[in-house]
Amino acid sequence: MAYQHGGTIKDALDKIADQTYVLPAIQREFVWRPEQICSLFDSVMQGYPFGEFLFWQVKPENSHLYRVYGFVLDYHERNNPHCPDIGILRDRPLTAVLDGQQRLTAFNIGLRGSMAMKLPYKWWNSSDAFPRRVLALNLLAAPEVDDEGNCYVFRFVDENRIGGNDEELWFRVSDILKFDDQSPGPEINDWLHEEIHNREKHKIAYRALDRLHRAIHVDPTVEFFEEKSQDIERVLQIFTRRNSGGTVLSYSDLLLSIAVSQWKDRDARKEVHQLVDEMNRIGSGFSFSKDFVLKAGLMLSDIASVGFKVENFTHDNMKALEKNWPEIRLALTATVELAASFGYNGQTIRAESSLLPIAYYLYRIKSPSNFLTHQEYSGDRDAIRNWLTRSFLKASGIWGSGLDTLLTLLRETIKNKNFDGFPDEAIRHEMQRRGKGLTFEVEEIEELADMKYSDRRLFSLMALLFPSMDLRNHFHIDHVFPSRDFSPSRLREAGVNDEKIEEFRDHANRLGNLQLLDGNENNEKRAKLPADWLTERFPTDEKRQHYCDKHDLGDVPEKISGFEEFYQSRRERLRKRIEKLINVV
Repeated sequence: MAYQHGGTIKDALDKIADQTYVLPAIQREFVWRPEQICSLFDSVMQGYPFGEFLFWQVKPENSHLYRVYGFVLDYHERNNPHCPDIGILRDRPLTAVLDGQQRLTAFNIGLRGSMAMKLPYKWWNSSDAFPRRVLALNLLAAPEVDDEGNCYVFRFVDENRIGGNDEELWFRVSDILKFDDQSPGPEINDWLHEEIHNREKHKIAYRALDRLHRAIHVDPTVEFFEEKSQDIERVLQIFTRRNSGGTVLSYSDLLLSIAVSQWKDRDARKEVHQLVDEMNRIGSGFSFSKDFVLKAGLMLSDIASVGFKVENFTHDNMKALEKNWPEIRLALTATVELAASFGYNGQTIRAESSLLPIAYYLYRIKSPSNFLTHQEYSGDRDAIRNWLTRSFLKASGIWGSGLDTLLTLLRETIKNKNFDGFPDEAIRHEMQRRGKGLTFEVEEIEELADMKYSDRRLFSLMALLFPSMDLRNHFHIDHVFPSRDFSPSRLREAGVNDEKIEEFRDHANRLGNLQLLDGNENNEKRAKLPADWLTERFPTDEKRQHYCDKHDLGDVPEKISGFEEFYQSRRERLRKRIEKLINVV
């Protein structure tokens, strides 16, 4: 392979736009975060090298042999995270990018597209959770190196922030492509005169904009090596070696690339990513990855072990995986729908691998279409829910070390049983034999009764305690007595002694002061004291009592000064319920 110069960043973008540069099916998806794109543009502006590329030249007579993909332009974390499928480009030369996809996509998004990333604390399926943002450069920020080594202020911003005031001037980076390639000085000046009237600030902005223009249009910074062999096995070997030496590409990405190269009738890459998207849209949203799907494929296809090992991705195994794919897809979607019906989502499910034995069971019984609703399977559903919940509640962590060995053994346990129902008893026995038993000692029950609000097991515990809640709807884990009322100043105002304040504050965030509420109920309640809210919400004693019984609240004091008695009484009732429920076989 010979080292070559490839022109400017603008030249590279033009080749992306006309599909001269394409991505082979063995490439993974775009995974960079917005801050990485900003850092890349800063490096370009500072004149730093950003690494050479590795291209594979495919001759026109061979282009029909390969499915290729385009580069992401308008990235949307939920709706459009994948590279567009170009399909087959016949009778034309192709330049397939073997190394450099992330950097070229970053340039494509920054200079031609946009990003829509999920906002923190928003539901995955919320319409306003993914605001569209474009890359912008603050032209009035004087170049100054920060702690991260960045000198220029790039940021993804809402389009309505483009423009500025006396303190900042956000320039949409994609607009640099509108300026003349070689001599944009007059155009830049004209644009800046409309935006800035202060002479000194005009100079700062002009230097930044001129530097950006030269970095994109003028400087020949694109450098690459070129592979011309038409042997796909050699190309795959080059790709694997190039990407396995560091953390740039995960091991599962490499294994997926092997599957892609060996499937004959289906596009493995497209099938895996479509399934991930479909599962993640179920219920209130999950965050499964292709790693989960690949491991599920190994498990459900009865491949020797479920570990990510190259020897598991042989030609015969990938042939079996492709053959079984429709049934695997059906079993996985049914499994996720079942988990969603239990109230789980991407925020509350503690270990995704716990779903694999369930998926294998559904796969073995052909994933009945009415499994989630028909009375015939109610016993199965209860057994699965009980087993799954208890596995999540173990503080020691069932789904941690030795995971692949455990999953392989559980698969054999399910495989060797007649299907009179989900074999939870046999599974528990095998888990016990492996030192991962689901029986809870007295100390563990006490620990569960003291569980904190921040514990990831909390939803599983509350779902076990309050099975009558319809967890398919949006729900919230809410403080019975509002957390804002436990500040030291508020507690003193309520007459709580200083020596009791820390105890009150600690108990405020433990199980005894927590409840599951429907989203609408939680919005109504907000920061009201429970007695006040109950009076407003339920006009009769009978309805208030029914609500208190449903949530096991007992006698609710009118003031926070009575909180400790309320807490201790409810905590003891919940502990007894845990003790009664947790070890039921």
